[in-house]
Amino acid sequence: MLNTVAPSKTAPVPTGLALPTIGWECAGRNTADTLKLLCEQLTPQRRVVHTGDTIYQAGERFGNLYILNSGFFKIVNLSADGREQVVGLKFRGDWLGFDGIAGSRYSCDAVAMDTGEIWVVSYEALLAACVTHPGLLQVLHTAMSREISHDRDSLMSVCTLPADARVADFLRYWAETLAERGMRTDEITLRMTRAEIGNYLGMTLESVSRALSRLARDNVIGFATKGRRDVQIPDVGALSAFVQRCLAPAPAMLQ
Repeated sequence: MLNTVAPSKTAPVPTGLALPTIGWECAGRNTADTLKLLCEQLTPQRRVVHTGDTIYQAGERFGNLYILNSGFFKIVNLSADGREQVVGLKFRGDWLGFDGIAGSRYSCDAVAMDTGEIWVVSYEALLAACVTHPGLLQVLHTAMSREISHDRDSLMSVCTLPADARVADFLRYWAETLAERGMRTDEITLRMTRAEIGNYLGMTLESVSRALSRLARDNVIGFATKGRRDVQIPDVGALSAFVQRCLAPAPAMLQ
């Protein structure tokens, strides 16, 4: 049973570690500026969430959008026969709840994968504020566009990449998303089990484990703990190069 979230005004310590590098500070500035604008113009309600908490479930009446200030979320779709499919991942600065706009009800569950904080914004209040503050409308459109673009890229990955490359591309996306928010990428903690990663990528748990082992053998990644949830990524570019090698045609054999 998923836990519902109780309102709280206490903000937790962010789960990512900001590194003092100029490049990543600049990369994370847009997210910080967006959050600052929302806070100034809308005074959103702030809620602390914990692992397993759900902020909305499929079928609930739509009324709010949610902005992730810290932590990580997964978006889960449930079929009529009870099968669960992870259809999205959310990081700091991402918006949740767009799926509820068209039909006036949320179509998925939004579940926290870590301790964090969300900002709750009334959709009607947001639309009203956009009339007098056009910058908010641009922020809203940018968030929607980013989600559409990522959904397209995820579909391309699942449909066109072999299994090992799919996992490498997943790690690349996770690391680059953290980098864009000014957080460390040389070592990341996967907030998903191998089974959840497989569910998200359309793979079995065993295929995910084999892909991670191959990436480790090729020195593309390393594991910091026995639990293998803390993944060391010395060079994010090496993940992209691995994907390209997986796609390269095999050399012709001499007869």
